[in-house]
Amino acid sequence: MVGVIAGCSSSSEPKFTDPATSAAAPASGAPAAGGSAPAWTEPAAYSYVLTRGCDAAAPLGRYRANVQDGKVTGYARVGASAAAPDASAAVDLGPITGDEGEEIEVPSLGELLAMVQTTSDDGGQATSEYDTTDGHPVKVSINVTDAATGAECWAVSDYKIG
Repeated sequence: MVGVIAGCSSSSEPKFTDPATSAAAPASGAPAAGGSAPAWTEPAAYSYVLTRGCDAAAPLGRYRANVQDGKVTGYARVGASAAAPDASAAVDLGPITGDEGEEIEVPSLGELLAMVQTTSDDGGQATSEYDTTDGHPVKVSINVTDAATGAECWAVSDYKIG
């Protein structure tokens, strides 16, 4: 089963600038919440690992993504078990994901920040943390429900420009 991430945003305004008007540098700084990071410019080409799930010890999935001109050009699940479908399965269960959770459509970092903004604009709860060196997002939490357990979380690592 493929889940699509869409329509979410943040209580912290995303720090994002138009790539046509500024340039980004590689980042290695510590995360910063809200306004303590510089504005981020989405580079023309970059890659990163997106970890989905609010419990860092038991993520729902990890994905390596490649982005070109603001669009994900490809992504692959990292560390997923290679489960094979059972020949006796009576129904189509969709993609096999093993114990790693539901597959998702991986967003670019610009799209992740747009989800943060949309959630905030729609009255949902969203928080985000940014790299202190270049301002790219490193952690996002979005909750569009009234339940504390309704949050979706994403962490960004291994961010590389080029």
